[in-house]
Amino acid sequence: MAWALEKSRVKALKEAFSALASLRLTVLLLALSMVLILAGTLAQVNEGVWSVVDRYFRSPFVLIPFQLFIPEKVARIPGVLPFPGGLTLGVLLFVNLIAAHFTRFKVTWKRSGIILSHLGILLLLVGEFVTGALAEEGNMTIDEGSSSNYVEDTRSVELAVIDPSPAGDDLVVVVPQRLLERAARSGQPVTHGLLPFDVAVSEWMPNSTILGPMQSTEQQRKKADAGAGLQIAAVPAPTATGVNGAEVDAPSAYLTFSRGGKKLGTYLVSMYLNQAQPVDVDGKVYQVELRFKRTYKPYTLHLIDFKHDKFVGTDTPRNFSSLVRLIDPSRNTDREVLIYMNTPLRYSGDTLYQSAFKQGDTGTILQVVTNPGWLIPYISCGMVTLGLLVHFGIRLSGSIRRKAS
Repeated sequence: MAWALEKSRVKALKEAFSALASLRLTVLLLALSMVLILAGTLAQVNEGVWSVVDRYFRSPFVLIPFQLFIPEKVARIPGVLPFPGGLTLGVLLFVNLIAAHFTRFKVTWKRSGIILSHLGILLLLVGEFVTGALAEEGNMTIDEGSSSNYVEDTRSVELAVIDPSPAGDDLVVVVPQRLLERAARSGQPVTHGLLPFDVAVSEWMPNSTILGPMQSTEQQRKKADAGAGLQIAAVPAPTATGVNGAEVDAPSAYLTFSRGGKKLGTYLVSMYLNQAQPVDVDGKVYQVELRFKRTYKPYTLHLIDFKHDKFVGTDTPRNFSSLVRLIDPSRNTDREVLIYMNTPLRYSGDTLYQSAFKQGDTGTILQVVTNPGWLIPYISCGMVTLGLLVHFGIRLSGSIRRKAS
């Protein structure tokens, strides 16, 4: 009886493994992937490119609006289509390819090229998983003659609460954007032992526009009872889309600070405000500001010279270059490096590209990418190419031998 039960389990496992290796499953997954890519591409018309990447291609599932496939001028179609996300499809394709090798492919010299190419495809999928989970990127903006040791992520913001009282340095506590958004949805304030006050989010705007004293109404300015919001107001704006890559969202929020149940004031914080605002807590003054998320680096870059070269007689850019001094006391590094187009600086696991420049050529903007899997696509493409060359080489030599005989 036990032997029969074990035999049935083995048979069930074999059937399941065969189903995972099915060519029909491969075709289905590729077809679903094409639909997902189409939906993600169309979604970029109304949503930011990075939000689309996260929601469509790096999530287990996604709710695709039916309206996405038909213009609103033609017809209005309510409802959404539950659909597997890029993460689910990628994992299933990975499993399907491995199962197919164990089920149908035999390791022989004639099949070595195809096997090598498939391994390259598997490695490419692994590379995307690594990039999606671990890669980070942002901008390092440096004025000519100044230095910087942090990277700003223009896709995310944080609320910085600064205590300037420690001698020689500031004590900074930050509240990430996800916590501010959660507080706006739940109505519960953000609290933490390191924060000098509780932070309640009265209104959160993922993208916004600022109205000046002559543009805003008295009712709009009444949302804040302290700080810069007494003179100006913020109103929601459509989020930036992937149509113009230079666009970034400028969030704003109305925050109410309190300590021990005592209200300290409702403030307007915004990416449009260039200076931090003071908040008095029992006679001690803190500074608060909404800023792009910062990641501090162990090294510092000092911009010695920035050049914006143009073609003679035109305003067409020919080259951007930044001569920087790289300083890293932890590694006893102090040297000059020239960063220019298509020639980045690779240091400490980061790749720094010449990305843009400040208005008036007063400084540089470097794109800083941290991606542990940056080499994987190159290796996988090399494996696929080599595998195809080996496969066609074997087939060609076999054909030549048959004709010679």
